[in-house]
Amino acid sequence: MTLLIYPLAALAEIAGCFAFWAWLKLDRSPLWLMPGLVSLALFAWLLTLVPSEAAGRAYAAYGGVYIAASLLWLWLVEGQRPDRFDLVGAAICLVGAAVILLPARN
Repeated sequence: MTLLIYPLAALAEIAGCFAFWAWLKLDRSPLWLMPGLVSLALFAWLLTLVPSEAAGRAYAAYGGVYIAASLLWLWLVEGQRPDRFDLVGAAICLVGAAVILLPARN
């Protein structure tokens, strides 16, 4: 389930933040803030669904997924292809997320 929640949370967070970016940096209507706020609330709710005994650990592991998803957003939405440094950095972050998330803890 976590493998589904994290990408959905990343999409919700990035879309919500992008709504604010569009309003402030791209001169879009303040109406962009309404779906942005809903999207950010959805993001926060989704992270509560991650099975973890500690919020900080769930958030830390999510960070790697967020970085990779942000680069995917960069490519698919903003039309800028990630370079090799972006991809290597994202891979390192995903490995770090797996190290945090996957071990069975006593």
